[in-house]
Amino acid sequence: MTLDRWRRLLPGLWCGWLLCVAIVATPAPFALLERAEAGRVVARMLAAEAYSALLLGALLLGLERVRAKRLADDTGGSQFSVGMGLAAGALFCTVAGYFGLQPLMAAARAGQGTLSFGQLHAASAAFFGVKLLLVAALAWRAAAPVSRAPSS
Repeated sequence: MTLDRWRRLLPGLWCGWLLCVAIVATPAPFALLERAEAGRVVARMLAAEAYSALLLGALLLGLERVRAKRLADDTGGSQFSVGMGLAAGALFCTVAGYFGLQPLMAAARAGQGTLSFGQLHAASAAFFGVKLLLVAALAWRAAAPVSRAPSS
């Protein structure tokens, strides 16, 4: 049952971390520092968030996989679950939104590439927003009460 506790705890922590980054950590440097310096601070925070998202996403995907397999063994159903899909989607958003777009953003800042920095930033922010929604849905589902069979 320890794995199930982690499966229920981690999505809420991850969601809180994403909300903290989005609402507090990234706007604050722009309110206090010059734009270039604030951009460097935020870039460092987003890098930390991206690597932690890889770790948390992989852990949750594994935990959801274990749960789905147990349910499939008990009921004969599918070994794929909605929770696995949500965790995989959040991982995809991290890889595409940060690791895929970050090199393109650096090139756009240097005047290279077909898309502007602003367009790439908007796409990256959209991936972050979708990831936040996926993780929030995962946390919501994990917090649902456990249905127990009535005792006789």
